[in-house]
Amino acid sequence: MKDQRPKNLNLFTIRFPVPAIVSILHRISGVILLLLVPFLLWGLDLSLASEQDFERLSQFFMGPWVKFILWCCLSAFSYHFVAGIRHLFMDVHIGEELKSGRLSAFLTIGISVVLMILMGIWLW
Repeated sequence: MKDQRPKNLNLFTIRFPVPAIVSILHRISGVILLLLVPFLLWGLDLSLASEQDFERLSQFFMGPWVKFILWCCLSAFSYHFVAGIRHLFMDVHIGEELKSGRLSAFLTIGISVVLMILMGIWLW
């Protein structure tokens, strides 16, 4: 029997619930952090090589675009950290119900935004 139901494959027209958005953003921030690991290791190696390299690296991080990119990286880390704590609570069956799951998703977004603002203030 042929299925005659309409198929909506446009993800931009589907309205996702807030916990789903938090989960998707957690995965995206994890991928961003994975892609950042080589650059972080390069910066660590350069900063530990010599005093001149450390000074050059610290001068490099004084630029406004570099600070913005660093803020984006720290924002991804803070969001991933907060959402990871949410997932750990869900692993021990805290916040799995619909109402508490939505509340924890909103708290995750709220705490992450506050941390992102604080990191922006700290960097500039």
